[in-house]
Amino acid sequence: MAAESVCTVVDHPLVKTKMATLRDRSTPRELFRRTLHELTALVTFAATQDLKLEEISVETPLMTATGHKLAITYGSTNPMKARIEKGEAFDLTLLGDDAINDLIKQGKLVGSTRAGIARSSLGIAIRQGAVKPDVATTDAFKRTLVNAKSIGYLDDGLTGTYLKVLFQRLGIADNIKAKHHSVRGAEAVAGGEVELGITQISEILYQKGTELAGPLPPEIQNYTNFSAAISASAKQAGPAQELIKYFASADAVRVMKANGLEPAR
Repeated sequence: MAAESVCTVVDHPLVKTKMATLRDRSTPRELFRRTLHELTALVTFAATQDLKLEEISVETPLMTATGHKLAITYGSTNPMKARIEKGEAFDLTLLGDDAINDLIKQGKLVGSTRAGIARSSLGIAIRQGAVKPDVATTDAFKRTLVNAKSIGYLDDGLTGTYLKVLFQRLGIADNIKAKHHSVRGAEAVAGGEVELGITQISEILYQKGTELAGPLPPEIQNYTNFSAAISASAKQAGPAQELIKYFASADAVRVMKANGLEPAR
């Protein structure tokens, strides 16, 4: 009797868009490697759920293939919210909770599609290989920032909004203002623009060339909750809903945790 072969089809938008990137001959080498790594994790989780302990042989078809690519625009919550308010077309957005709630009130998003996705905390980014500063306590955190030559974080994002209030409370606002650069914290540290960056821990772990010096101390930590919702004028509402559904899956939660995020509470 011939051995039974089982093929698992992972028919999900995230997998399709990463496959399309890999198949595109114009994809840069570094992006290809990173996408392959991400795709491997996604497919492995899905394809091995009911895997039988049995050897099989497969034959790869050599033919022209088509792919589905997600058109994604990245940005901080406040600027992205402003673009939506001005009427920019989109199907789904993932933003900070307050922005999502406000856009639902404005009729820009469908309230019934709102879903909590993840929670992110703030950390300090340093150049890879640099000596890690002490940020374990609030006093140590203050000393590290006061002694730093330059500090980067975005003024107009949720992080910047929180840090302005925090620095005033800690009495170091004037010191920080003199050396602050409104840039993406982790990216600016990697590029040598600033000595320290303050941003979401998930961004620090993702950015090549940086390390996490440590999270903000618990007593001054700030958690950002991110939710997703579908546009009131979405043209691809069905696939958008499937993507939201996937974010709540066990596979997606594993990937989030591996990249410095916590599932929504």
